[in-house]
Amino acid sequence: VTGASFVVFNGALKASSGFLAKSSIVEDGLMVQITGETMEGLRQALRDKQDFRITCGEVEAGHVREHVDICWVENEEETNKG
Repeated sequence: VTGASFVVFNGALKASSGFLAKSSIVEDGLMVQITGETMEGLRQALRDKQDFRITCGEVEAGHVREHVDICWVENEEETNKG
């Protein structure tokens, strides 16, 4: 679990790159590089206020992958203290 001050979603990752998505720490935030198709899914999920999971890693990798989960919560005051 990584806490971040900000998140950047970059929808310019090419499908031919060999990656499903990439995540990296940038200063005190998180940058997630995703394909245009995944970006459309993320936008729709945000409009619909639905949770969304982005799986990061190489397409061919058979091992454990990273996930970036966007989750809606009931009470923001409880989860974002500090």
